[in-house]
Amino acid sequence: MTTTHTPHPWIEERTKTGPRLTKSEHIGFNGRLALLITDAVGTMWCAYVFTLIALISLPAAIHGGTATLVSWVAQTFLQLVLLSVIMVGQKVAAKASDKQAEQTYKDAEALLKIQDEIHWLIEINNELTEEIHSHIIKEKS
Repeated sequence: MTTTHTPHPWIEERTKTGPRLTKSEHIGFNGRLALLITDAVGTMWCAYVFTLIALISLPAAIHGGTATLVSWVAQTFLQLVLLSVIMVGQKVAAKASDKQAEQTYKDAEALLKIQDEIHWLIEINNELTEEIHSHIIKEKS
């Protein structure tokens, strides 16, 4: 009993493409433009600038009374500042996710190589078993 090992085509495809990361998902002009804007707005420096811009209108909101102040907090400060802070958090989470995806990819690559080696060892074992079997049959005859 002899077997020939044919690696699964996905193994070769994986070596060509590599792990799927966040940065490889942005394609075309619109994707590049959106990424450029996201990278610019999604920084803590942008959050600091937005805070300063929002604080310019704070005195007028205070003089306008409680309703104006609540409106300023909800519509001006939170929207301007939290937008950038949330985007920074998403970028950090995406980087962590990319690291995890790359590690999972490397783990899968290692498992595929181990599986290939196991198959090779099974082939050797089968050949040796057949050889032993043929010697035993010859000795009995």
